[in-house]
Amino acid sequence: MNINNHSLNYSKKPKIFNHPERFVEGWYWVIPSQKISVGEVKPLSILGRELVIYRGEDQQVVILDAFCPHFGAHLGEGTVEGNELRCFFHHWKFDSAGFCVEVPCLEEPAKVRTKSWPTAEKYGLVWVWTGETPQHSLPFIPELELDEFDTTFGKRLIINCHPNIFMINAIDTQHFNTVHKLLSEFNFAKQEINENSITFTNTTDESPDSFLIKLIRPLYKKPVNFSLCYWYGMTGFITIGIGILQFNIMFASRLSEAGKADIQTIFLAKKRQSILGKLSNILILWLSQFVIEYFIRNDAKILRTIQFKLKSPIDFDQAIIDFVNHLENQKALKWENWYLDRIRDGELDDVEKRPKREKWHDELVND
Repeated sequence: MNINNHSLNYSKKPKIFNHPERFVEGWYWVIPSQKISVGEVKPLSILGRELVIYRGEDQQVVILDAFCPHFGAHLGEGTVEGNELRCFFHHWKFDSAGFCVEVPCLEEPAKVRTKSWPTAEKYGLVWVWTGETPQHSLPFIPELELDEFDTTFGKRLIINCHPNIFMINAIDTQHFNTVHKLLSEFNFAKQEINENSITFTNTTDESPDSFLIKLIRPLYKKPVNFSLCYWYGMTGFITIGIGILQFNIMFASRLSEAGKADIQTIFLAKKRQSILGKLSNILILWLSQFVIEYFIRNDAKILRTIQFKLKSPIDFDQAIIDFVNHLENQKALKWENWYLDRIRDGELDDVEKRPKREKWHDELVND
């Protein structure tokens, strides 16, 4: 197999892909919705930035910069009053837009504001938009954009590789045969949904030696449909179609310290109203967990030790090259401050910038 350059210039390193200090402006998961109750306030650190989250009496979630613009006290120590948040230190009060609305020792509130970030809730998660104004709705599966879902949470994982590397694992056509012995050939067709989303679809014959194929063959004789949808290079949906059964798995990931991936897995089934339909969804959600455990178990040993370098690509890596090219055209923000990163040439090697890793292993986080 000849090595091909495709459309990416390999003499220069990607400026966003697999970078430990950059990420794309967009929607990122924060915490499960059930973890923040009405009247509750919590401190957060998301993508390196210190934030505070609270839920007001109107049930709406608010996310603000963490520190009071007066003396810098952490607002996570404050209290929720109605739909507003009062700082513990000097009792200045801020509304959901971050404006100061009351100072106890003044007749008029101070004309100051702390930064408020756009939020939304879906799939049982709270999400934050890392820019000024959301450019589109929350991540979705294109074919099921308008549908409602039954959902169940899978494991939360901290994996010792960048989220981009975890995401491309699902379009690495070579490893599906070498590691999983699943399919004999892949032919991904890509489609860019918008500037932040790209899909890959495949329908092909399977290897008869695959454990998963042996399991389903008595029930289903046709090829398995397999598609993926990525948002910002960090959130991915995997859809596996087996006749009337359709498994939808979401990996909501974000960049964590030391370039690691902080991932929340969620399983989705299109909502059905009948009793039989609800029972079917319970089965589908359970089977979805079984399917994804099968894949993650085989990939774990690779992802815990990989030191990814984008070099020597071959034709089988075309989908990965497409993923990188798509990501490189998006708006890059800086870790911690979330400011737009004016990317320049001649920067340090990513590995030189990356903090030294102390241990090689995956961590399972149980909330």
